[in-house]
Parts: sequence; C-alpha cells; structure tokens
Amino acid sequence: MWHDIRLMRALGTGLFGLAGLALVAIGLMWLSQRPMFHLQLIKIEAHEKNSLQHINALTVRSVALPRLSGNFFTLDLEAARAAFESVPWVRRASVRREWPNQLIVTLEEHVALATWGDKGQLISTKGDVFTANLAEAQLDDDHPLPEFTGPAGSEKEVLAKYQQFNDWFAALDLKAESVQLSARYAWRVGLNNGMSVELGREGANSMQERVQRLIAVYPQLMMRLKGQIESVDLRYPNGLALKSASLDAALDKQEAKKKPRLNGQEGKRKP
Repeated sequence: MWHDIRLMRALGTGLFGLAGLALVAIGLMWLSQRPMFHLQLIKIEAHEKNSLQHINALTVRSVALPRLSGNFFTLDLEAARAAFESVPWVRRASVRREWPNQLIVTLEEHVALATWGDKGQLISTKGDVFTANLAEAQLDDDHPLPEFTGPAGSEKEVLAKYQQFNDWFAALDLKAESVQLSARYAWRVGLNNGMSVELGREGANSMQERVQRLIAVYPQLMMRLKGQIESVDLRYPNGLALKSASLDAALDKQEAKKKPRLNGQEGKRKP
C-alpha cells in the first residue's frame, strides 16, 4: 500500500484539504466573534405600515431583549421571534438579519374588541384571546369594551355571533354590549339599552328567527311599557316572556285595587 505513489498523493491531498477546511472554519469562527458583528441595533417596524398603539420600546426592552442571545451569525431567529411574541399586545412577529449587525423586527399588534371571561383577558378582532392591561384597551374608546364569555375554544364562534347580533339588532338601532355562551351552548346577549335577551340553544327554529320575533313586536312593547324592558326570553317555540319594572308596577296597582277597602281606607276597620 505504502509503495503506491498515487494513493499516497491522494491521501496527502485529502489531508491537506481537511486541514485547510479546518483552518477556514476556525478563521470564520474567529471572525464571527469580532465586536463588529455584535448586534448594535434592533429596529422595530409595524406590520403593513400600521401604527403600534400599545407596544413601546420600554416594554420590548424589558420583556424581549433579555431572552436574546448570540450575535449576527449565531442568533437563533426562531427563538428571537418567540421572544418578541411574548411582549404584551404582540400578535405576531417576524425577525430578519441586516448586515452587519442589525436586527429588523416586524410586529403585528392585537386590536382589542372585547373582554373575555373573568380572568382579565381580552379578545381581538381576529378572535385571539390575549393578556394585556385592560386600562390600555379602554383608552381606545370612551365606551366600555363589550364583554364576551364562553367555553374554551369557542372564542371565534362567540366573535362571529357578536357580529351577527349587531347585524340583526341594527333594525332596532341597538348594539350588543355582552355575549354569553354557557357550558350548555345556550346564548344570551345584552344590548346597549340595558335589555338582556335569552336566546337559548340552536334548535329547530334558528337564532335569527327568534330575534325577528322580538323585532316584530318591539315597537308595541316599548310604547306599552314606556321603554322599560329589563329582559326578554325567546326560548319559547312561538312566543316570548319579558320582565319590566313598569309592568310589575302595573300589576301591583291591579292587585291593590282588588283588596277590600273598609270605611274608605284600605286596611282599617270601623271602630
């Protein structure tokens, strides 16, 4: 074997090649650790030219930056993306390098639509549940946020029903302020006139048919009850039940008229 000149030359060439590659790798490793490749600038951009209303540099610095490690070459972009998505109000983040020592981060921010459940969470216009400062969300509007509740995993279904309720009740110039989906999948909607509507579960007659039943008689109810309707129950096949303070007062007066009156004064007997 050692007398085969060609084999020995090939073996030597291979060893020299491996040595050269090792030197190149060592050189590149040394070069990649130079201070010029330490991350000097992290540029934050908004997704699709949208403005960032709730995400600020202080929050990003305190939440995301401590989770970043490495330089321009060694930074794990997937881990960096997860770090920025852990910042409150961030829905989605994308991260890319920019030569020689910059990081470009594009953030998409949640747009809060309503509160979710009883744990101080919010639900976005896209049906994502997230945790953030409720006071910051309220600053977007003078009116309180609508309140949504429902079983885990029903977030997008509740959001869709909220939009439907607003479309249906627009005929009465009313909007939903709360939407509740129970564990038995029964629906209740609270409207911005203070009225609560029990709709029950989806059944033989659709939810929209039940709402249309209320819309058909609503003007007459408002006239008779002077606009004081506390709740309406539409879970009946062909009718509805309602609760009203003015109706209770009228019934009380009727009951009072039926009581015996002695000597011109109710409740007093002639001595």
